[in-house]
Amino acid sequence: MISRKMRIGVMGAGQCSEEIYSLAEQVGELIARHDAILICGGRGGVMEGAAKGAKTAGGITVGILPDEDDLGVNPYIDIPIVTGMGNGRNVINILSSQVIIAISGGYGTLSEIALALKTQTPVVGLLTWNFSAETEPANKANKQDLFFRANTAEEAVKKAIELVQ
Repeated sequence: MISRKMRIGVMGAGQCSEEIYSLAEQVGELIARHDAILICGGRGGVMEGAAKGAKTAGGITVGILPDEDDLGVNPYIDIPIVTGMGNGRNVINILSSQVIIAISGGYGTLSEIALALKTQTPVVGLLTWNFSAETEPANKANKQDLFFRANTAEEAVKKAIELVQ
């Protein structure tokens, strides 16, 4: 049987504060130190911070790009995937990842969180959206919890790895 590396998606805004960038960088570094592949949107902000951290630790990075070329890819992406799908590329981000770490983020990140939950992909939230599902089905007790919160990069990556294994 072929052994595959874990695939952890890091989702977040294309523009962010230095604090959030640094947090994403820590997450990326920890992902690489656990020998997992980092998947992200391949652009700036959180995506760049996470990819930079992963590359610093010798990891592999994949960027799922929205455009029809790779001109906007950040310099820390090893494997750019050109989709030409705009925001539709979020589906590829989610389905290619075994777990998602959502860091801060805007509406694009929110859509990725929703897609992950809809496809039963676990999400670890780090300084990201607060929400509740008022329309959650009555049999929620029978469903596996898929959304978890973390307060640090270490907690987020530890939980993500637990969820994959």
